[in-house]
Amino acid sequence: MAIPKELLDQLPPELEKEVVDFVEFLLQKRAKKPGKFLRQDWAGALEEYRDQYTSLELQKKALEWRGD
Repeated sequence: MAIPKELLDQLPPELEKEVVDFVEFLLQKRAKKPGKFLRQDWAGALEEYRDQYTSLELQKKALEWRGD
């Protein structure tokens, strides 16, 4: 959706500047958000428990440890 030119033409110069600032803010905010990708930096973090628990038990334990 484009901003109608008629609306922009009605703004005084100081408000035009605010609109530009806000649009720049929105663009920067969006640029900082990476896509919604699954983080996997935790992979292997529970490796030391491999021989003590099954994967299902590890899931349950991890939830306990996190307090979920």
